[in-house]
Amino acid sequence: MRALLSTIGSRGDFQPLLALGVQLRELGHEARLCAPPDFRALADEHGLPFVPLGPELRPSTSQTANQVPKKLTIDELRALVPATVAGQFETVGEAAEGCDVIVGCNQLQVAARSVAELRGIRYFFADYSPVSLPSPHRAPPPLPGRPPADPHADDRTLWSREIERRNATWRTALNEQRAAAGLGPVDDVLGHILTDRPLLAADPALAPWLRPSDVDVVQTGAWILPDRRPLPAEVEDFLADGEPPVYFGFGSMRSPRELGRAAVEAARALGRRAIVLRGWAGLSLPDDGPDCLAVTELNLQTLFPRFAAVVHHGGAGTTTTAGRGGAPQVVVPHHYDQDYFAHRVQDLGIGVAHAGAEPGADSLATALKQVLQSDVEGRARSFAAEVRTDGARVAAEFIA
Repeated sequence: MRALLSTIGSRGDFQPLLALGVQLRELGHEARLCAPPDFRALADEHGLPFVPLGPELRPSTSQTANQVPKKLTIDELRALVPATVAGQFETVGEAAEGCDVIVGCNQLQVAARSVAELRGIRYFFADYSPVSLPSPHRAPPPLPGRPPADPHADDRTLWSREIERRNATWRTALNEQRAAAGLGPVDDVLGHILTDRPLLAADPALAPWLRPSDVDVVQTGAWILPDRRPLPAEVEDFLADGEPPVYFGFGSMRSPRELGRAAVEAARALGRRAIVLRGWAGLSLPDDGPDCLAVTELNLQTLFPRFAAVVHHGGAGTTTTAGRGGAPQVVVPHHYDQDYFAHRVQDLGIGVAHAGAEPGADSLATALKQVLQSDVEGRARSFAAEVRTDGARVAAEFIA
């Protein structure tokens, strides 16, 4: 079997697909990745064929060095829809040559199922968060630039309105491309993307799918890519030079660079050392003090168990890795499903959700003080044993 695994998302969307590709190969199948060009090197590192889709996502050096780039308005994003859909049809269509199945990830990728239909091959959709799938138990996650949801509406009504918004944004462009390819129109864009049986690549203990529901979800567990890279010598030396530090990292979030200074100041206020991941925002340290270290890409699976606490943005992958590592967490959600993971961490008692959208030294120190308690640490260490590691294999066997 040959599988095309495709996404247009960030690393948090891509890396689980890479894990699935590695598992498919171990089962004797072939996997090809189609994703933004930012991730070609990662695919090459694991020996999987790669097809670039769309523009690079990582901000340029000039953007990182100066300020957070301007966010596009809803109207500006909608103006990009026709070209985006046409580009997906072309690139995913070519990438699917010779494949037997397409696995799509990220709901903004609207063409993958149509490409599978054109080629007469199977199609699966996967999501990494239960809050992203229609449910009578949870409202749709908030999107940037949209007004707050009606607090008086029930969850089914909110999802119905979300489906209408997706149709208003995507349906015309999608159906124009389908008509040009000789396919019939789609009425429900979101339902078309998800299928009647989407995969949920999330850990059942951390992010369970609640039943009963209107969607027949297959929860496989999180798709975790084993990371066997050794830590750099400077990181090992720093860890060995004192008590376990606090980790601060916000991945691909476009945070202000000053957040690095606030992170170190928060740790110092509690007498703690800090390791700061520069990330896509290019976070920097306030000084070259011996109690702080800035790092780039690291093996977080090895690193997280060695921290006193982990402060992060609440992405599905990072939250799962921190949960698996047994580290107490402070989650600073930025957008979409990150609020959900922040509150799950708090509800489980393995960390806290940061209060407020703009973290500063004082607010981070307040949150850290709450999790640097023996009871939180004990729950976090116990929870680590509940996190499954076989999700990618379960999914690979299901797809095959």
